[in-house]
Amino acid sequence: MKKLYSVIQDDLSVCFVTGSTNVAIHHIFPGKGRRKLCEKYGFLAALEPEYHNMGSQSVHAAPNTGLDLKLKQTAQRYFEEHYGTREEFINLFLTSYL
Repeated sequence: MKKLYSVIQDDLSVCFVTGSTNVAIHHIFPGKGRRKLCEKYGFLAALEPEYHNMGSQSVHAAPNTGLDLKLKQTAQRYFEEHYGTREEFINLFLTSYL
């Protein structure tokens, strides 16, 4: 099994928000083919079910707002500082979140 890592947080065994160990791994950018890109670039976050897909304000229930937008913006900034340009980011992830 592939070892996952995150540029967003040091430890994927604890929730990014609460520190709980009851987590699911969230791929920050959705869409066909982007799960693999998230794994390649480390754009993953560990989230409790309430923040992942069970709560009304979870990243899946409220895309591009709140926590979801914060994660996307953080990942994009990291990309632009370490991997490439904004144009290259948009070519891979289809839009800018900044």
